[in-house]
Amino acid sequence: MLYKRSSQLFKEAQNYIPGGVNSPVRAFSAVGGTPIFMKEAKGAYLYDEDGRKYIDYINSWGPQILGHAYPPVIEAVIDKTKKGTSFGAPTEIETQIAELAVNMVPNIDQIRMVNSGTEACMSAVRLARGYTSRDKIIKFAGCYHGHSDSFLIQAGSGAVTFGTPNSPGVTKGTAKDTLLATYNDLSSVENLLNANKEEVACVIIEPVAGNMGCIPPTREFLQGLKDLCAKHDTLLIFDEVMTGFRLALGGAQEAYEVDADIVTFGKVIGGGLPVGAFAARKEIMDYLAPNGPVYQAGTLSGNPLAMAAGLAMLSALHQDPGVYQRLSEKTTYLRRGIAEVLEQQNVTYQLNQKGSMMSLHFTDTPVTDFASAVKGNNESFKKYFHGMLAEGVYLPPSAFETWFITDALTYQDIDKTIEATAKVAKTL
Repeated sequence: MLYKRSSQLFKEAQNYIPGGVNSPVRAFSAVGGTPIFMKEAKGAYLYDEDGRKYIDYINSWGPQILGHAYPPVIEAVIDKTKKGTSFGAPTEIETQIAELAVNMVPNIDQIRMVNSGTEACMSAVRLARGYTSRDKIIKFAGCYHGHSDSFLIQAGSGAVTFGTPNSPGVTKGTAKDTLLATYNDLSSVENLLNANKEEVACVIIEPVAGNMGCIPPTREFLQGLKDLCAKHDTLLIFDEVMTGFRLALGGAQEAYEVDADIVTFGKVIGGGLPVGAFAARKEIMDYLAPNGPVYQAGTLSGNPLAMAAGLAMLSALHQDPGVYQRLSEKTTYLRRGIAEVLEQQNVTYQLNQKGSMMSLHFTDTPVTDFASAVKGNNESFKKYFHGMLAEGVYLPPSAFETWFITDALTYQDIDKTIEATAKVAKTL
């Protein structure tokens, strides 16, 4: 049995942790089987409790953009740990990472650190509501902004995987203030704004969707959103928890040359530790307590260990902007290689890519939104996932998750991944 130790650990975990996991997608419910328990990671590789090695295409769901156990991050965290893990008081390093982030990202003046992407998006929406004195928000079917109540209305990713896009526990009052639009469809947004005049505080979107697979926006879509929001005095929020510092130094705002009013961050900004953040122009951020009336707080926000990891990561990226070109080239090489072997085996597929984000869908319909994403053949995905796992390639255990490529990945690793796909494709 390949996963004997993992199976034992999962059985034990189920006695003490709901479902045996602390985040639902880890449970392998979408693909079947027993989740793999990891023991350590280095560079582009994961090592499980049974001693197996995997080429990693999750990379902690994005933050390990330069590889696992990246030495400058590890050294920064160790050094900071020796001086104390938390103070409940301001520290200089919070200002240092804030200054660097503001200088890297266009169109933001100030940033506030929190502890997760969910907290960042929740806080951004509260800030938008406070700033505009409006209650309603528009989100997009299939976009996931964390598990805050307002966002669990046709959410992507784990919510889709578990078949409960409208989670029990979300009140009807909360649900009625969340309006649902279609990704890549400007008319759906315009209709909602026209039908709810002067009631919509913000439109929140993943500028590149990553929770129904990787779905890039059309060229006109993001700018069109910006124009519609400006017309209706509605704030535009870019959820850059995935895309921030991954698509470019300045994230999707830089990559698509569209300025959002509020931007949220996570993943890369924490260098692998739990960190989130939200940022905007000063006039908007001034509405936050203690300067303004919108309350937001966090005991461990700006934790020195997390700030040390994030500062080391952002500094490394800032000093090597060519990393984004390398990442894009590696991902393109991978996408083309997989496409070639799937075509040779007459497998129906769609491959989406933006920069170092990518996803594979077993469908003959272009995947441009939530409705087209769910048309994929999930049985084929299950076979592909487990086949690749047996070949030593660790993919997201859901067809609704994007792959994240790390710069630690070598072209030899990519060739092995393509060869593994060629083997597995014969079974699809």
